Amino acid sequence: MFFVFLLFALFASVFTVSKIGLEYTQPFFLIGSRMLLAGLILLGYEFYRNRAAFRIDWSGFKRILRLALFNIYLTNVLEFWGLKYLTSFKTCFIYSLSPFISALFSYLIFTEKMTIKKWIGLTVGFLGILPMLLSETSLEQETGHLFIFSWAELAVIIAATTSVYVWILLRQLVNENGYSPSLANGASMIIGGVMSLIHSSFVETWDPVPVSEFLPFLLCAGWLLIISNLVCYNMYGWLLKRFSATFMSFAGFTTSMFSALFGWAILGENLTWAFFTSSFIILLGLSLFYQEELKPSLIKIEEGVVS
Repeated sequence: MFFVFLLFALFASVFTVSKIGLEYTQPFFLIGSRMLLAGLILLGYEFYRNRAAFRIDWSGFKRILRLALFNIYLTNVLEFWGLKYLTSFKTCFIYSLSPFISALFSYLIFTEKMTIKKWIGLTVGFLGILPMLLSETSLEQETGHLFIFSWAELAVIIAATTSVYVWILLRQLVNENGYSPSLANGASMIIGGVMSLIHSSFVETWDPVPVSEFLPFLLCAGWLLIISNLVCYNMYGWLLKRFSATFMSFAGFTTSMFSALFGWAILGENLTWAFFTSSFIILLGLSLFYQEELKPSLIKIEEGVVS
């Protein structure tokens, strides 16, 4: 159980360190340089580990291009742009909607059944984010609004949505194309990293690179590369062998709690009533939703005991 909470604390640190890193560099350059290096490391590892399986066909390449566009480029660009104006824990908090978005995708795309209790949990979860979204800082207000949402909030909401779509693409690459996660992620990171660097060259000041202080930039970029790109996802896969995917998804809500703690302690971000209100409501929605998720597992256990 200790490693579960350690994993989500590390995930939360990514938002805090990203916020710090943006003080010393520009978002597109931070994304591109980190992803390009991480992709080279992953592909190098995959080539060393299984050279015979190191191949990409045209069908797989088209999916990798979509993975690079949505996962590495679009998701990160929107997230990091929004992070410039939002608090680190609000950005992380919006990502806590991912289980609900994933359930909605599964219902719409894969026609998975949804019980009444799941629909109630889904509705409660979405409503729970409203107090947090309605609570804004003066910096966030500078981005402008579309209805009740700031553009920074909308950017992160879209990023959270595309990150869910990414898991569908990755599952197709692994199950249908037979690629390893390291090969698919590594190739998409290189392509997406190059996209971000090209974008950076047009909109960010290269003199010679868009970095104001190199030491803190390298420390932040190094932490993000090691923790986010290399440690967390491998650790998540390791933990899925010991805990159910339902439990891991539910426990993932602690990421926003850790992010709030780090934001308060390290960045001096203020925790408002909206954060605690939204946390309680979303936790209630998750509880209702995952009670239904657990039922099939409990039935199987009971059947096993009876037999």
